[in-house]
Amino acid sequence: MDISKMNGVKVIAADSYTLGEVDGANIDTKQWKITHLKVGLSDDATRELGFSKPLLGSVKICLPVENVSGYGDVVTLKKSLMELKGSDECKGKRK
Repeated sequence: MDISKMNGVKVIAADSYTLGEVDGANIDTKQWKITHLKVGLSDDATRELGFSKPLLGSVKICLPVENVSGYGDVVTLKKSLMELKGSDECKGKRK
């Protein structure tokens, strides 16, 4: 699969909350596998997760691919918004 085809695909948490869209990936070049998806958060998700909205662009988080439960028209996650709120991926720059 071409990873660039995933860019712009919506990311949905386990509780059906729309987090944002895929905006790239981190790849382990030694093992040739994707390790994390970069997700550009929606304004609502940015607020809900406690991040400050930047003047331009969006907040991006890196979610381990182990959190993905499915991929099709959308990327679905194994974790709900509240589970993500307490996770290490979402503990970066907060308000």
